[in-house]
Amino acid sequence: MELLDRKYRILQAIIDDYILTALPVGSRTISRKYEQKLSSATIRNEMSDLEDLGYLDSPHTSAGRIPSNKAYRLYVDQMLQPFPLSVEDIAYIRSCFDTRSHQIEQISMRLARAISGMTNYTTAVMTRMPRDDQKLSHMQLVPVADRRVILILVTENGAVTQTPVDLDAAIDPDVLYTVSKFLSKRLEGVPMSKLHQSLIDIAAGEPEEMSKLLRTLAAQDDESPDVGSIVVGGRSNLLSYPEYSDVEKARNLLSVLETKDKMISLLNTHGEMEITVRIGPETGMEELKDCSVVTASYRMRDGRVNTIGLIGPTRMQYGKVLSVLNQVGRSLYELLDAQDDEQR
Repeated sequence: MELLDRKYRILQAIIDDYILTALPVGSRTISRKYEQKLSSATIRNEMSDLEDLGYLDSPHTSAGRIPSNKAYRLYVDQMLQPFPLSVEDIAYIRSCFDTRSHQIEQISMRLARAISGMTNYTTAVMTRMPRDDQKLSHMQLVPVADRRVILILVTENGAVTQTPVDLDAAIDPDVLYTVSKFLSKRLEGVPMSKLHQSLIDIAAGEPEEMSKLLRTLAAQDDESPDVGSIVVGGRSNLLSYPEYSDVEKARNLLSVLETKDKMISLLNTHGEMEITVRIGPETGMEELKDCSVVTASYRMRDGRVNTIGLIGPTRMQYGKVLSVLNQVGRSLYELLDAQDDEQR
């Protein structure tokens, strides 16, 4: 059933008001602030119909209504109005793309901090590059427990992966340091797609203990995804929203932000300059059932894909978020065009 114009206007007013206040919206609020020509009784009837249609929910503690996830989906798909960014906001975003900086993580951290600061939501920036396009620069084994090490791989373009590896027996830290230097020298410049086989080949000519270690490392690398780095900014921002005042809910949410595999899954979208809005259960994670996640992917000319994700309550200021992500895309391609001009 298509919404009639009056219902449509009232629903939009309820969503707009709830996004700003986080308070259930009553008919008097709508009549006073948005629809002065309609009586409270008329608005109540329309709100009742909207609830029957699944667009509004009634909290037990209030006579007002709050938008449902179905309402937010309609809002994003059909109701959003352009949100003009200030000159200062645009300049701030552009400043993240300093042409003097060539470190991926440095730019990602700037973006994460800038966007989380502008929106007051949590922001994650993930950089991916197909393994076929990456070459190893450096490898390091860092001990973190008696039988656990972190395998750190650094590519020539600055991407970093960190993978925990469980060993059958403890290895002296000095031995791990020597092995790291040995492997870095032997494997420098090897395509990441061939790293697994290269480790197996080296293992074939080494003593039993060394061979076993190299095969263990090869097995871990073979399972690793095409992810360079993930940087998260504004983790604590979400805790300022009343939706997450419950300690258990806040703990579950923060656990997602601290778990790399979950963040990879959350940000692993496809496309170029594609913006995706997932609301509540659409995120696919129980811990984020009260959140919305907006992601945008930007493909670089070297094959690298940067994905930016914003995580906030379902009453997110979607218009502002989309404007920020669009400006990030424009600033990114302005930087690429400037680099092309310098190379000519």
